Amino acid sequence: PAQAEGKLQEAKLESEATATSDDDSGISYTQYKGEHQLHHIQKLIEKDLSEPYSIYTYRYFLNNWPNLCFMAWSNGACVGTIVCKLDQDKKRKNRGYIAMLAVEKSHRKRGIGSKLVKLAVKVMIEEKADMVVLETEITNKGALSLYANLGFVRDKRLHKYYMNGVDAFRKKLWLTPPDE
Repeated sequence: PAQAEGKLQEAKLESEATATSDDDSGISYTQYKGEHQLHHIQKLIEKDLSEPYSIYTYRYFLNNWPNLCFMAWSNGACVGTIVCKLDQDKKRKNRGYIAMLAVEKSHRKRGIGSKLVKLAVKVMIEEKADMVVLETEITNKGALSLYANLGFVRDKRLHKYYMNGVDAFRKKLWLTPPDE
C-alpha cells in the first residue's frame, strides 16, 4: 500500500508538471539560467520570507543545483521562484530539499506556487529522489495548505526554529516507500 501510494503521488506530480513554457494563465516558467537572474530571486525571497539570507546562501543552492531552481514570469517580471537541492541523508536516501519558495503577493492564489513545486519535484524524481523535505512557519497558513494539497505530511514540529522565534513544521513528501 505505501509503495503504491508513493507511485501514485509520483505519477500525479509528474503529469501535472508540464514543460517550462507558457500556460493558459499567461505565466511562463523557466529554469534558473545564471547569475544575471539572481537579483530577481533575492528580491522576491527578501520580501516574502522571514529569514535573511546572505548572497553566499543563494549562490550555494543556485550554483550547485541550478536545475532545481525555477522562476515564474508575467509580462517580463519574475513573480515566483523556488530554490532547492538534492543530496543524501544519514541513511543514504536521496533527499530533495525545498529551501525557498516565494510568489509575489499580487500573483498568489493562481497556482504558481504549486506549479513551481511540481516542476522542482519532477526533476527530483528524474534524479531518483526518495523524498522531499522542507520547513515552513506554523503560522504560514497559505504554505501549509499548498504543501498539504501536494501530498506533503507533517514530520515534526521544530521549536523556535526561525530567527523571529516562530516554530516550524518539517514537511515531507515520500516518493519511495519509507524504511520501516
